[in-house]
Amino acid sequence: MIPGGGQPDMQQLLQQAQKMQQDLAAAQQELAETPVEGSAGGGLVKATVTGSGELRGLVIDPKAVDPEDTETLADLVLAAVRDANSAAQELQQQKLGPLAQGLGGMPGLPF
Repeated sequence: MIPGGGQPDMQQLLQQAQKMQQDLAAAQQELAETPVEGSAGGGLVKATVTGSGELRGLVIDPKAVDPEDTETLADLVLAAVRDANSAAQELQQQKLGPLAQGLGGMPGLPF
């Protein structure tokens, strides 16, 4: 498998590393552009984040607004953002997980 008496082909390793780096950059770009939604309170509050976790939008149904109880509204907003971020992390695992495993499979790299 390794030609020349056990030495890895450095050119081949560099090409593999370069391809993985390009694949990783492409996956990260795709994550940054992919919207993911989370919600709370049965849909009264909806948060939209990118796959990389950047908050892009927040929709609050007027029924969720009670001037006498802003704490509940704040809790709903936090829950919706957390739900969206959880979905974004799941998307990150789907997109970046296989790439990270590929890095660990390259001989000669400390992963």
